[in-house]
Amino acid sequence: MNQTSAASAPTAYVVGLDAGGTRTRAVLAPLRAGAPEGEGVGGPGNALTVPGAQLTEHLAEALAHAVPEGLRGRVVAVAAGFAGASRTAPDEPGRVKAHAALTVALSRLGIGAASVEVHSDIEAAFASAPGNPADGLALVAGTGAVAARITSRACTTTAGGDGWLLGDDGGGFWIGREAVRVALRMADGRGGPTALAASVGRTLGVPEDVLPGQAAGPCDAGAWSLARREAYRMHLLPAVMDRPPVRLARLAPLVTEAAVRHKDVVATGILETAAEHLTGTVRALEPRPGERIVATGGLLGPDGPLTAPLTARLHPLGLTLDWVADGSQGAVALARLGYAG
Repeated sequence: MNQTSAASAPTAYVVGLDAGGTRTRAVLAPLRAGAPEGEGVGGPGNALTVPGAQLTEHLAEALAHAVPEGLRGRVVAVAAGFAGASRTAPDEPGRVKAHAALTVALSRLGIGAASVEVHSDIEAAFASAPGNPADGLALVAGTGAVAARITSRACTTTAGGDGWLLGDDGGGFWIGREAVRVALRMADGRGGPTALAASVGRTLGVPEDVLPGQAAGPCDAGAWSLARREAYRMHLLPAVMDRPPVRLARLAPLVTEAAVRHKDVVATGILETAAEHLTGTVRALEPRPGERIVATGGLLGPDGPLTAPLTARLHPLGLTLDWVADGSQGAVALARLGYAG
């Protein structure tokens, strides 16, 4: 191809997706270099917990918004980082399910990319760091929590990330669940006063006349009558059980609010324990002093509630956090690297 025809050739594109426990984000960018030209958001994309048909819908939703119809035929490579997927084996269940859902979503939209690759969300997040690094440590703390050692852009060792039922200690679900647990303990007398009893109850639809009183500080458990405590439990438990368990992650901001606004000791303790869990997850990877840790997830951003307590725990180990917003930019980089055309 001569220089004139090369210059006039239509721009080829890649798509990177970051499919996490809370949302799926898709980004359209030129193949060779350049800033994103389209973005789209869809529902949760955890390959293990979201049903296949629903996963396909969420992927298609994000892709449809990110890639204008007129450019869909010019997408040559797609790379997606999925929560709940890994590349440890070709038949790894999360990877197989994610690839199947992504293939259907792309086909539905008429995107016939030559290269379609599935990565773990943590690999995509790590690749999002400046310079698109190939080796180091990654930590994700959003709905779930997982850390991994990355070698040649692939996870070689993982700690945590066992899902809301079995693990993800220190993640958003864990924090939200703790908020409900301490509220219930206050209601039945096993726990002390906490502003979370009122805020959790209000968020989950407990009637106002049942909620504990709340003044400037934490609730006064002693002024909360036995009858109202029993009524509180009667309303709160069905409200929790009537929704997918992972939605408890949406209560995590209440813990931050209680800790910061009300100086709530119980809420502060939850955040400190969450940071301790994340520190233990990183320690399990046997980090070396000075080693890079790329971190992502809403709990660890510039305003994240766990950033300060985790940073304080990592400093004695000679470790610092290098935060990225999400894995979508890393997925774009992986799509570019994986295209051999």
